[in-house]
Amino acid sequence: MSFRIEVIADSITPDGIRVLTFQARYWRAIHSEFMTHRAFARNASSSRAKPVKRIIREILDDMAMPVHWGANRPGMQAKEELTGWRLKVAKATWRAAGYAAIAFARVMIAIGLHKQVANRIIEPWSHIDVVFTTTMDGLENFFSLRDHPDAQPEMQVLAKLVKLAVNKSRPRELRVGEWHLPYFREEDIVRVKEYVAANPEFDDLWVAQAISAARCARVSYSNHDGTQTTIDEDIALFRRLIVDKIESGDPIHASPTEHQFTPDEPLRDFGEGTGGESAIVWRQSGMGGNLGDGVIQLRKVIEKDAAASRN
Repeated sequence: MSFRIEVIADSITPDGIRVLTFQARYWRAIHSEFMTHRAFARNASSSRAKPVKRIIREILDDMAMPVHWGANRPGMQAKEELTGWRLKVAKATWRAAGYAAIAFARVMIAIGLHKQVANRIIEPWSHIDVVFTTTMDGLENFFSLRDHPDAQPEMQVLAKLVKLAVNKSRPRELRVGEWHLPYFREEDIVRVKEYVAANPEFDDLWVAQAISAARCARVSYSNHDGTQTTIDEDIALFRRLIVDKIESGDPIHASPTEHQFTPDEPLRDFGEGTGGESAIVWRQSGMGGNLGDGVIQLRKVIEKDAAASRN
């Protein structure tokens, strides 16, 4: 089973708020536990989007399975691991169950069942790709809970890899007005300028934000078939998720716009409060969303602009 963690954007504001965006790959079975960390902005690959044959191929190439085969005992934590023939039988049984599930999934797609159903039967043996963004405060809470002997072993592995990635990464200083844009690369700058020159109704920042949000929605630089996205495709997805919804009055699919932010400016710093917390008053307090004050999250900007346009 493969766990992979990569820092794809690492920024620090003039006031020392460090925010990191990661791309992660881990066992889908622990995703529900990961979702309990509400300080994280996140998007994940969906079983409703990926073709069944692609997920089957991924499982056959790299089947997800436990990293610790604990012996049965009362309580939530398995301390001792199975050994000898019992461990071999457990692993072989897990693989056999996975191959059986794949066989049933193939029957389902053969009779024309949609992937949003057929994919569910093979989820326990699959990985999930996730992009998540959080502050160092959010990470410290995650580490204290998950890099801990009481956590599920697979969560411990994930937490240790995230911690290692943080320690290896160096943040980019982000000035007021500059944006943290995951998946937006230096080579995209030229493409955006060319696109805006040909489409003057757009500006560079809006296009860059749309590209970043669309790629966060896909959790990738690429389409689900593996091909590189074009600016037109990224903007089209951003429009479907956000712009078209605003124009029609429907709820927007806002989560992909929670990863982008620009620094806020402090109006006044009162030092530390009575509980040791920051007592800074921010110019746009409340605009940081789940990233907290001190930054202005793209989602909040979009929602504020949408509300203003309706009034």
